Amino acid sequence: MNIAIVGFATEGKVSLEYYRVRGHAITICDANPDTQVPDGVASQLGEMYLDNLDRFDVIVRTAGMHPRLILDKNPSVALKITTAVNEFLANSPTKNIIGITGTKGKGTTSTLTAKILEAAGQTVWLGGNIGRSPLEFIDQIEPDDWVVLELSSFQLIDLKHSPHIAACLMVVPEHLNWHEDYEEYIAAKQQLFIHQAESDIAIYYADNEDSESVADASMGRLVPYYSPPGAYVTNKNIVINDHLVCPVDGLKLLGQHNWQNACAAVTAVWQAGINNTVAIRSGLTSFSGLEHRLELVRKVDGVDYYDDSFGTTPETAIVALRAFSQPKVVVLGGSDKGASYDQLAHTVANSNVRHVIVIGDETAKISAALRAHGFTAMTIGITTMPEIVKAMHRIAQPGDVGLLSTGCASFGLFTDYKDRGNQFKAAVLALNEAA
Repeated sequence: MNIAIVGFATEGKVSLEYYRVRGHAITICDANPDTQVPDGVASQLGEMYLDNLDRFDVIVRTAGMHPRLILDKNPSVALKITTAVNEFLANSPTKNIIGITGTKGKGTTSTLTAKILEAAGQTVWLGGNIGRSPLEFIDQIEPDDWVVLELSSFQLIDLKHSPHIAACLMVVPEHLNWHEDYEEYIAAKQQLFIHQAESDIAIYYADNEDSESVADASMGRLVPYYSPPGAYVTNKNIVINDHLVCPVDGLKLLGQHNWQNACAAVTAVWQAGINNTVAIRSGLTSFSGLEHRLELVRKVDGVDYYDDSFGTTPETAIVALRAFSQPKVVVLGGSDKGASYDQLAHTVANSNVRHVIVIGDETAKISAALRAHGFTAMTIGITTMPEIVKAMHRIAQPGDVGLLSTGCASFGLFTDYKDRGNQFKAAVLALNEAA
């Protein structure tokens, strides 16, 4: 077949190798005219990279490219567009696949699910939005292996296949600078479930109506979590089917939101037939968290500094604030994702936040929301991470938490959330203890 790979970053390079070893003719299409294309591979680069894509049999879009960008220039190619995830689900050697989506918590829940399966003696492959294309390992999978996929709305919007077990975590407005509106965001999440059969399983977060609405697109059996018959928390214990799994104090992950993630993972593996509570407990309690998710960087002069740079919505900042009982100095702000900051400002004003350092393009909106709720202990106008951290160090008192959980995207001051988190950690590590 004649295949176009649209977008040639990490995922595109994996797709190239996958299709090339299968003997297909490949053309790399990328907006960057300086893209380095391997010898012997055709290319279409620069401003014309989306022109005349109707001449291809298959168009493999990178996850971050909205399908409408292709269709605006090539309106007849909708049925030709696919993704690495679509190709994987159509051709996976195993049907033991768990797909996990939601607004936040996907990476943590997916990793917990994989760790529990591994503790139960299964061979497990973890991929998707967590940073590894499933096409990278498709040729190594055995029929009895398990695959856990973290899946974003970018990957799901044109999904044509669904896994046997699909789970939807909490859903709140997100990526509204990419999606046309919240309705499209919800519809994208529903694609994970909409192709399920009656024999499949759809798991959802019991306390979130939009999560249930997403899972309700499935023809399969609906199973809530954080409520029976899924895993839930009672008397500070995680329980499923009257079986005690572990106390929540046994989790290394901070915050009640991680109780939810743990319950989602337990529910998923239970539905997968893993009912060994010893293995489940081992998988849950051995995991200390992913980078940039409430990650303890260092204690300096009695202040604990936490990197939560992965949190890029007001809702995730609220969750991070609630994870700590100590007074907090928090960094908020960044670039616009179309969110409202009213509830975040309300939370700040009605909790023990000592001070807020507001940064980035959203400074005016966030500071205005904070003032509207009567909160005025703010610093604005700082533009570099070393200065941000020095300000936190000056303001924070022994016993406080210094928290980077901005509630915004990172663009403008930083390349991405990883760059922001890494700069924060470097600046914290560079702080000198008081004499």
